[in-house]
Amino acid sequence: MQPSHQNTPRLQRPPAEIAYRAELEALYRTDRAPRPPGWRLSLQAVRRFILGDGADDAKVVCPASLIERAMVTLATSRGLLLIGEPGTAKSLLSELMAAAISGDSTLTIQGGASLTEDQIKYGWNYAMLVNEGPSERALVPAPLHLGMRQGKIVRFEEITRCPLEVQDSLLSVLSDRVLAVPELEGEAGMLFAREGFNLIATANSRDRGVNDMSAALKRRFNFETVFPIREADDELALVKREAGKLLARSGVPRSPADEVLEVLVTCFRELREGVAGDGSGMERLSSAMSTAEAVSVAHAVGVRGHYLRGDTGGPEDIVECLAGTAAKDNADDLKKLRRYLEQRAAKRKGEAWRAFYAARHRLPG
Repeated sequence: MQPSHQNTPRLQRPPAEIAYRAELEALYRTDRAPRPPGWRLSLQAVRRFILGDGADDAKVVCPASLIERAMVTLATSRGLLLIGEPGTAKSLLSELMAAAISGDSTLTIQGGASLTEDQIKYGWNYAMLVNEGPSERALVPAPLHLGMRQGKIVRFEEITRCPLEVQDSLLSVLSDRVLAVPELEGEAGMLFAREGFNLIATANSRDRGVNDMSAALKRRFNFETVFPIREADDELALVKREAGKLLARSGVPRSPADEVLEVLVTCFRELREGVAGDGSGMERLSSAMSTAEAVSVAHAVGVRGHYLRGDTGGPEDIVECLAGTAAKDNADDLKKLRRYLEQRAAKRKGEAWRAFYAARHRLPG
């Protein structure tokens, strides 16, 4: 007989409106500030949800001014475009804002080369289409159609990875707040957006130029750049907190020790910025050594230690897990990582750094 906890389905990654349901409901009940039309929470409550109020930890680490500008944009007729390096929490920020503003972060379009216009707007139930012809019953709404009809935020991930004709299909939606459905007659042929609808798009700065946005579409967005976390202590705290959540979902009761996570975060920051702890220059990796990647490695370290040896993971596990992170974009990055271990880690003091250096032979190649 299976243990009882295996009989209850659990989500691997619940959306923000489920993960933070109690907090959002408490904010909704106590929020007395004015709300923009169609918003579930006021701007002050949305900011408190994302950045905390002293009692709750911030869910992302970024300037409050960025959150405020983003909220003001979404309360107007312009879309919001978040730009930044990979792993700077653009997608997380868009999810949190959609959950707080609309109570639903799942109206998401994932950009890519194969994306088509009907995957954004609407499609058809072809069996009903053949039997009945074009009708509202036969129409299958996609995220943009649902967001406009329900007055909710729609998220468009990696918009610059989409073909230009798909991007430009957003022009009339963002300008006139209307979506034409030419197959339907009468009033059903024009869908006008309800209050609360807007669009949050994200773009990876490393992918700019793949399918660069037209000038017409750019004019309909306000651009906000999300930068990597500036302070090492803030990044360490975030990695520890987020890795702990992931490990708990993986059935791992304890996170790696603080000194292990400190080695991990320091390694990532130096390889990302090309500046050693003493201020001297060093080789940067072409791979995105982002905070999100650091969280993933910390998660892997904890899983590796718990399930293979029954401990919390050590510096040698960082070396094992780094190889897959460092070699994503350029095989030469493994050589740079090996030189970092041999030349930089060797000079650091502390037991964790010594174990990190001693495990350099675990790098492949």
